[in-house]
Order: sequence, then C-alpha cells, then structure tokens
Amino acid sequence: MTQDERRRAIPFAVRAALASVAMASFLLVLKAWAAWAGGSVAMLGSLADTGLDLLSGIVTLYGVRMAAQPADQDHRFGHGKAEALAALFQVMLITASAIVIACRAVLRIGAAGTGEAGLGIGVSVAAIGATLVLLAYQRSIIRRTGSVAIMADNVHYQSDVLVNVAVIVALVLDQYAGVRGADSVFGIAIAAWLAFGAFKASTHAIDMLMDREWPDEQRARFLDVAARQEGLKGIHDFRTRRAGIHDFAQFHMEVDGRLSVAQAHDLVETMEDALLRAFPRVEVLIHLDPEGHVDTDNPLVETDVTPHWFGKRA
Repeated sequence: MTQDERRRAIPFAVRAALASVAMASFLLVLKAWAAWAGGSVAMLGSLADTGLDLLSGIVTLYGVRMAAQPADQDHRFGHGKAEALAALFQVMLITASAIVIACRAVLRIGAAGTGEAGLGIGVSVAAIGATLVLLAYQRSIIRRTGSVAIMADNVHYQSDVLVNVAVIVALVLDQYAGVRGADSVFGIAIAAWLAFGAFKASTHAIDMLMDREWPDEQRARFLDVAARQEGLKGIHDFRTRRAGIHDFAQFHMEVDGRLSVAQAHDLVETMEDALLRAFPRVEVLIHLDPEGHVDTDNPLVETDVTPHWFGKRA
C-alpha cells in the first residue's frame, strides 16, 4: 500500500467509526425503553454496555481521525498512539460500569422477576440482528484498511451479540421457567464479561504505549524477507513497535566493508524496496554497518538475528 493508498483508506475507517456511533445511538434508545418498561437487571446491563458502545464509538472515531493525521514537526513518528490513549479511556468507563451492574445485580438476587419478558426478548433479538449487520460492514472496512481501532471495535461488538443472547436466556429462565434469581446471575455474568473485556483492552493499549515488540511470528516473517536480500552479511539490533495502524522496524544491516559508499547505499535501497513491497504498512529505518562491526557490548543490541535464514538462502 502506497502513501496515497493509505490516505484514501483513512475515510473508510472513519466511516466504520461513524457507523458504530449511529448503531450504538439507535440501540441505546431502544434498550433504554425496554429497561424502563421491563425492569430487568440483565437488560440494564445490556443497556449500560450499549451506552459504553456509544462512548466507545465516539472515542474510536476521535482516535481513528487523530491517528490518521500525518507526521508533523512535533510528532515525527505520527499520531498512531492516539488509538491506545482512547482505548485506555474506554477501559476506565467499562470497569466503572461493570462495578455498578454487579452491585445492582447482587442487591436483587432472590427477587422475583418484574416487567414483561417478551419486550426484553424482542429488543434483544432486534439488537442482535442490527449488530450482525454492523459486524459485517466493519469486517469489510478492516480488509480495506487494517485499522487496529476498528478491529477492536469489531471484537467489542462481537461480545455484544453474546450479551444480548445472555439477556434473552436470563429473561426466559427468570419469567417463563420460574428460575428465581436468573436475571441477577446473568447480570453479574455480564458485568464479569465487561471487566474481562476491559482487562484485554488495557493490555493491548499498554503494549502499544510501551512499544512492545511485534509478535514472534510477525518478526520472523519480516526477517525472512530481509535476510534473503543479496549482499547482506548480517542483521543485528532489530527493533519493532506499533502505533495505531502503523508499524515501525529498525535494524543494523551488515555488508562487505570493502564496498564503496554508493554500492552499500544501493544495497540498503534494495532492502527497503523489498520490505516495502512485502510489508506496505511498515516504516523501515536501516543503519549500515561493515561486516563484523561491534557497536556496543550490550548483547541485546548485538544479537545477530540472521543465521537461521542464511542456511536457506545458500
């Protein structure tokens, strides 16, 4: 993907975020009415989850728009970490909501079911259908853009389908099967699910803010392409990180020390071209070293990551 293609991909991610906000707004009104009329704790939990979906969608929209801004004088590596900051804000809201829902559910354990179950079931079925449509649209946008923020939003809406299924089961058990307390139990389960989702979201966001290395499989694929380039004598100090939809990789490239500056520079450009074709979303920074050069006594920096691939290329 070229820089022009990346810029054209940005509006697709924004459209997906806008679709998420619109869907959450519609479901929020629908579920608020159902929760008020039916009095179900499980429906209240679903309503709270949808309220967070709306706020999450707004924050995601802001994060996508901010992260898509090009690098400037003050942010030379771009604004990709805006997505991680937005995610941490969502985590705080989700955690607070889970606590409130759990407390209310505990207070209502053993109470008889109230309200009209059919209303809550009907609303939940409608919410599931609408959410499935949004999920399909988001997946099409993810295929076009690879947006991490939209991926996270997609995962969150997948959990919404499960939440709505839980509401239906809770209402059926509580008000049709006569299983007293089922509504509260499922309310607590929904709160636990929200808390688990908050933990996962916080882990991904913190990893991005802390510049965690790529997964081993992604690092191996990158090195497999790099190590096959002609003229390469070794790679060390290989570092990676991610910010939003952008990935960054840097390493020291060893070449024959007898080459001229122009010849060595040509090898670097060949390497960059090959990596750009294979990994269009990665910004690569290469430092040139003569073969055998030692920069520091730090073993983490000096580790040669290429021997395994040299055997394949030989």
